Amino acid sequence: MATLSAPKPNTRLRPRTALLLAAAMIVAVLLNAGAAAVAISLGAPADFGPLSVPAQALFSVIGITVGWIGWRLVRARAKNPRRVLAVLVPAVLVASFVPDVLLLAFPVIPGSNPPAILGLMVMHVIVAACAVAAYVAADRTAAP
Repeated sequence: MATLSAPKPNTRLRPRTALLLAAAMIVAVLLNAGAAAVAISLGAPADFGPLSVPAQALFSVIGITVGWIGWRLVRARAKNPRRVLAVLVPAVLVASFVPDVLLLAFPVIPGSNPPAILGLMVMHVIVAACAVAAYVAADRTAAP
């Protein structure tokens, strides 16, 4: 007896989706550079490594890429993906603050003062906002 199964999701990255994700990465890096400048103006050390453009750019790109993989997995497998994402996205964002809070409590990186840590936390929010906007736009264009 044959069983029906859900069609396989298209795992190929479409050009429009790739452009949306690349745009999200660029916007996140630019906004994060601004957030770093504000954090420095508020007292974060100018040489605080995590606020540097290379560091924040790398983690922005990694975050948006890994987030996209997670987003697609939830969209493909959850019975109610909107509900799951409505809980999962804020939960992941809050979880992303844990290393920052730990860095403030245990400053293993020199210069881990409150303005620097607040700057990092703002950067997480920026990346999440850019990512979710791109993911939603990509979902709208992914309809067959």
